[in-house]
Amino acid sequence: METEIMVRNSPEMPQDVLLDIFALLEIPDLMRAGSVCSSWRSAYTTLCSQPELYKRPQTPCLFYTSESAGENAACLYSLAEKRVYSLTLPDPPIRSRYLIGSSHGWLVTADERSELHLVNLITGQQIALPSVITNESVKPIFDDAGTINEYELSEPGHDIDLDFQYVGHYETIHALDKLRDFFYFKTFIFPDPSMGSYIVVLIHGRSLQISFARAGDCKWTLLPPGWDYQQCIYMDGLLYAFTRFGRVDTFDLTGPTFTMNTITDDMKNYIRGCMYVVQAPCGNLLQVRRDCELIDTDDNQHIRETQKISLYKVDLAAKELVEMKYLHDRVLFLGYNQSQYLNAKEFPQLKPNCVYFTDDESCASDYKNNCRDIGVLNLENDTREEILPQLWCSWPSPIWITPSLAGMNWSCTDT
Repeated sequence: METEIMVRNSPEMPQDVLLDIFALLEIPDLMRAGSVCSSWRSAYTTLCSQPELYKRPQTPCLFYTSESAGENAACLYSLAEKRVYSLTLPDPPIRSRYLIGSSHGWLVTADERSELHLVNLITGQQIALPSVITNESVKPIFDDAGTINEYELSEPGHDIDLDFQYVGHYETIHALDKLRDFFYFKTFIFPDPSMGSYIVVLIHGRSLQISFARAGDCKWTLLPPGWDYQQCIYMDGLLYAFTRFGRVDTFDLTGPTFTMNTITDDMKNYIRGCMYVVQAPCGNLLQVRRDCELIDTDDNQHIRETQKISLYKVDLAAKELVEMKYLHDRVLFLGYNQSQYLNAKEFPQLKPNCVYFTDDESCASDYKNNCRDIGVLNLENDTREEILPQLWCSWPSPIWITPSLAGMNWSCTDT
């Protein structure tokens, strides 16, 4: 109210001046400014329609839902302002979806039919990705009325004791809302300069294969046989895919056919366990290991708690990982989000030499009422602190996201 009175009694600023001021704000604060009066709303709308005018680097926010806020409501906790913003998202209800990835301001969600959607939290734009039944691993099962009522999942099996030798395919039947529990592992969104849009990469199934779709695609493309992929990164037209046993494969996505090239079969000191890959601004690749401990609570819950995070520089030429002790003035964001590596000097609200993490346990849907593993770990002394009380963050699992005003054009084109 005080802000409204001040605005009403103040001379109206020229729009170009407002645009210059608003372009300096973090997006959550920009949204708040846009609700003050019609003049400010007009400047906010202009920035949303012309995002190229808005270039301020954004501090990641924590996205979560709250049962009391409603099925379509969501919350965005701003680390920069240490305050919560409320959002209303389009159907299907966000609380009925799984969150399986985030990048460049977009959430990747799986609905109750196990279909994937991209959602921009700020603009409200929603994009339906190619249907799950266009993936080679999934076949629809129809009832007598011709309606899809189940899915058949067919996946290759590999025996870990036989050096991942192929041992045949396995077929399983899943209800529409249950396939997402077994099929989706992680999703990544990468800019595609050649198309001026994005590529969505999906790691899926128990064999952890890779499929991808470009803007305009009507179906998923399964990449050449590979398995056990944990993380991906996209550089110069090549998709780098990392397994938990040290193999690094690349896929060239720029041509009409997609071939796999193995850079290394065996990293000398590969990471076992929860692993992330992130590209540093200088171009170096880092692997990050996250060690967790399973804790039993008084109310019989089993909570995974992060205890230690280890850093390694990837030396592809020597086929080894070189341990790093500290991040110094850098910051990491880990979880179901696309991992981020930021300079704390550019984001003064963030704590240097710290890792901000959220829960990305693959079986989290089996424990929807459990508290989630969310916090900040200081690499100097391995101490952790909480970001917010755990009252609100059970399901869907909270996720880091960097707000963006950018839109995306995904018009399906049959080929």
